[in-house]
Amino acid sequence: MRIFEPHAHMYARTTQDYEALAKSGVEVLVEPAFWLGETRKYAGSFFDYFDHLINYEHSRAARYGIKQYVTLAMNPKESNNYELAQEVLEELPRYLERPTVVAVGEVGFDAINATEEEFFVKQAELARQFKLPILIHSPHLGKFEGIKRLIEVLQGMNFDMDQVLMDHNVEDTTPMSLKAGCWAGHTVYPISKLSPERMANILEDNGYDRMMINSAADWGPSDPLMVTHTLAELRSRGASEKNLEKLVWDNPWAFFSKSGRLK
Repeated sequence: MRIFEPHAHMYARTTQDYEALAKSGVEVLVEPAFWLGETRKYAGSFFDYFDHLINYEHSRAARYGIKQYVTLAMNPKESNNYELAQEVLEELPRYLERPTVVAVGEVGFDAINATEEEFFVKQAELARQFKLPILIHSPHLGKFEGIKRLIEVLQGMNFDMDQVLMDHNVEDTTPMSLKAGCWAGHTVYPISKLSPERMANILEDNGYDRMMINSAADWGPSDPLMVTHTLAELRSRGASEKNLEKLVWDNPWAFFSKSGRLK
């Protein structure tokens, strides 16, 4: 089955991981900009990183037949540095014009405070200006209240919720994200976040409409093949191939095609 991986931080992975993804059926991959583990001190560090994603990672994926796209933004964790965030946002528009940028993200909450909210709103406005969807990082702590507040902010902006991918949902937040009109993303992770078994339960409870799964594949104890492992779990429960294709191809394609930039 062909797979569209909607959220994988391949900056943190080896070339052998690209080979494994290609062999598992991944044909398209979206790499969101994220916190690198060491908090950056200079705006130029972000611009070098954005260029790396757009250029080097794109060509690295292409060697294995994978079409790579990116989402770019000032991530919520580092947006708490107000001056630095301002500098990055001043230059972000020139990156959002690039043809492989298919959304503004990851944006959202980390500590859930006023500074993060201010830069979330500014970047949501940029997304609207550039006619791009947004990819939201929901907080690790206080997730339910964080998602609830993000939805309230977007509704207060009259933002088109069909242009929103609310990511890192869990059992009690998926219904809220769907009810608000968002697309619901889920990170399947070997230790933290969701196991394939928990993810299968969520799908059985909520259906497959506007649902996505991803591996994240970042610096932690992650596995870039978690989408494949989740497919195996769903097949063992008798899920239809039509629903599986909707989950791992049709839905991510439908969402990111809103950018007008998928080829």
